[in-house]
Amino acid sequence: MNFIFKSIDHYQLASPKNTEDQSRKFFTEILMFREVKKPPSLSSNGGLWFESGSIKIHVGTEDHFIPARKAHPALEVENLNEFKQHLMTKHISFTEDGRLPGANRIFISDPFGNRIEILEWK
Repeated sequence: MNFIFKSIDHYQLASPKNTEDQSRKFFTEILMFREVKKPPSLSSNGGLWFESGSIKIHVGTEDHFIPARKAHPALEVENLNEFKQHLMTKHISFTEDGRLPGANRIFISDPFGNRIEILEWK
């Protein structure tokens, strides 16, 4: 085979219809991502796109939404302790998990119950 996968271009999460304001608040104020404009050909689908550095998360809306409680993106952070302090000031709960060797990590949920892993490699 003469092809290779180079990277993940983006990760898509789902949300209920008409929840763009909640997504915007969570991803820009809690995770500190910036919102990016969707192409006009896709904007009528609803949802929003966010970026932080090379990380891209798309939040699409679904009529029959079910949160992803096991499947999740894992975001690597520098200074996890500082991020946890930020979450506490925003009243966002998180669960610490020490089961991954070589990493400190926590799990949070977006406003719709989708699981998100945040980790820092030791």
